[in-house]
Amino acid sequence: MKSYKAGHISYQTIEAMPHIISKEFQRNGQIWVKFFIDIPITNKPTEVKMGKGKKNSTSWIVRVVEGQILFEMDGVNLSNAQKIVALIVHKLCLSTKFV
Repeated sequence: MKSYKAGHISYQTIEAMPHIISKEFQRNGQIWVKFFIDIPITNKPTEVKMGKGKKNSTSWIVRVVEGQILFEMDGVNLSNAQKIVALIVHKLCLSTKFV
């Protein structure tokens, strides 16, 4: 699966994906996630005066660039792979393409 536009994916969305994928795969294939959660989100805005730190992070996001491969699958026939990608796309809120 490949992204068409740049955007962000939240941690909650990423946590929902393994449940969808494992339900559909039924131990017949493999999937590789090609991104990493690396940007923390805090409650304190960036325009606040310096001092006392940024506080603890409340959530995490992933920055996705245009043309980035998001998932790779193996061991699944084409119709099942397209079905799984269709379920994942509804959760992502990004423009994607099945490659």
